[in-house]
Amino acid sequence: MSSISTSVLSDLLQALPNLRPQLYFKASLTALSHAMEDQVLAATLEQPLVIASFQQERFYRQEAHRYKRLAQRSNQIYVLSAPETDFANSSEYYEKIAFLPDDALSQEWHLVVIAQNYATCLVCQESRGSLAKTSQLHRDLNPTLDMDTARRFEGIWTAERGVSLKAAELLLGRILIYRPELAGKIKQACQRFNIGQDKSISTDQQMTEYACDIDTDPFVQRLVTYLQASQYKLHKAYRSISAQARKERLVNSISTAIRQSLNPQEILTVAAQELGQNLEACRCLIYRAQATDSEAIIEHEFLSFDVVSILGQPWSLKKNPLFQEVVQKAEGIYVVDTQTDRRITNSRVLAKLCESLAIRSWVIEPVLYQGRLLGIVELHYSSNQNLHDWQAGEFDLVKAIATSVGVALIQAEAYANLEDLNQQLEALDRTRSNLIAITGHELRTPLSTIQVCLESLASEPDMPLELQKVMLTTALADSERMQKLVQDFLTLSNLESGRVEWHPESLSLQECVDLALSRIRARSTTEKLPKITTHFAKNLPLVRADGDWLVEVLAKLIDNACKFTPPQGKITIGAMSHRNHMVEVTVADNGRGIEPKRLGVVFDRFYQEEGALRRSTGGTGLGLAICRQIVNGWDGEIWAESSGKNQGSQFHFTVPSVHYKS
Repeated sequence: MSSISTSVLSDLLQALPNLRPQLYFKASLTALSHAMEDQVLAATLEQPLVIASFQQERFYRQEAHRYKRLAQRSNQIYVLSAPETDFANSSEYYEKIAFLPDDALSQEWHLVVIAQNYATCLVCQESRGSLAKTSQLHRDLNPTLDMDTARRFEGIWTAERGVSLKAAELLLGRILIYRPELAGKIKQACQRFNIGQDKSISTDQQMTEYACDIDTDPFVQRLVTYLQASQYKLHKAYRSISAQARKERLVNSISTAIRQSLNPQEILTVAAQELGQNLEACRCLIYRAQATDSEAIIEHEFLSFDVVSILGQPWSLKKNPLFQEVVQKAEGIYVVDTQTDRRITNSRVLAKLCESLAIRSWVIEPVLYQGRLLGIVELHYSSNQNLHDWQAGEFDLVKAIATSVGVALIQAEAYANLEDLNQQLEALDRTRSNLIAITGHELRTPLSTIQVCLESLASEPDMPLELQKVMLTTALADSERMQKLVQDFLTLSNLESGRVEWHPESLSLQECVDLALSRIRARSTTEKLPKITTHFAKNLPLVRADGDWLVEVLAKLIDNACKFTPPQGKITIGAMSHRNHMVEVTVADNGRGIEPKRLGVVFDRFYQEEGALRRSTGGTGLGLAICRQIVNGWDGEIWAESSGKNQGSQFHFTVPSVHYKS
């Protein structure tokens, strides 16, 4: 099938030249489309025609659950999208139409609702300026940041029936190109709603027919103005985040440049050479040492004249009184003449050392960093020379070199830990990106819906009672969703910071499971849950834990199993005595399963198997992270097992029995 390059919006504007397109932000279109969908959900008897065209499958996935609800209201639901993973032509729940990725539909966003007593349509095309800006931001910034705030669309949103009928005609024609087998079903819709058939009514007359008796224009104008203002504020906030990200990348790039161009070993070698040459020593040593070390290895050495090399050899520190004095005073010392200095003559070890290495004058300077001993710089002057005549500034030079050596050694330690630090920075970056994505989707979407519902209730006093109930129910559901998100953030923060007070007590595991199941069933009154059974070993002892937190772990694991198990599936909760007076609890299901390579990361914060912005089950990705923190709080273990996709999964955790002693 060849690509279709024509735009539905262009065709609509050509057919109805009186239309004037407007500019919309992404959040505005989300709010408007939700309002149109809610209008369908509010109808009790009407079975409208609904056509929704998403640019990409990832955008469709965010709304898939809403269209399953819409399919319960009508059998004339059509959803178009460019496939990315498993989106394909099908007739499950509603009609899916997968168009080619280079079709002009991939740059457009459409939603058309046609009923007997009302009609609305949303036909928009992403502006080229928005595409260019978004592409540039992706190049300049971390591509995982949410760029939706920069997206703008040009198009039509109207309740004029004639415009809606024409838009439906154009989209149905596009659907027939991809799925000609739907011709019979589409013909029924066209006949029922008089799409493209009634030529007795002029286009101008059709366009002046509004969808219902209520004038929605003032409400829509207020909504769009408010959302665009909010979108501008969000855009400014994201620009601030982007500026901070650029600053962090600059710091990282500088650190990388230093790591690649600055070799501490080379610097120490050069320091030994330069210091020895400038101060005309016969031997200059630089080696790493700590205050408690008994010996060190000579790593860097400069030699002149005919003296013995000790490079790579062990250097005694514990039996060296000069080293002990340096450690005690935290400052350098010098010996003018080793043959007369009592610190040397009274020490058999040092006297022998000076004789064997021909040391006549000796300088020992500590390499310190914030009071911590990192190493030693030593200068030896041979007994074959005259006593060294110290000049002004030479000790200052030694101290300056020792300071530089300290910086190099600190950098060497930093380089040794750099891989671990980079992993931590990457984890923080992933956390930040996921936080932006989660809050951007999980907070902004329900906020838009709640705003639409409340604005509708405030501005339409004559709204039918049934529609008012639907608006209130929708707003309450989304507010509960937001409350759960915020509560999960606070719970995890308190657990990770250690601000939680534990109140352990002797508990019956069966009673805790019953409480967790009651909580889940109370929240899922409208959804059918999989079959849940319990299987506990005989003579299972009581457990000792904080009851509220134990119920929280059980509820989250069971809720997680329900999300990924179909209603006809099965969930089993088991428990048995474990080693070391622990009880092992298992929550097993036969649902979607987990890839074995991901079992190690499912308990990470914000983990979502489908990705933060492509999940079909909802949630924040914090539930399992909370469970891990709680189980760790009572010295238990938690882990997951699965044979792979569609093979089910098992989550295990241990909890102390009443016989356990920490």
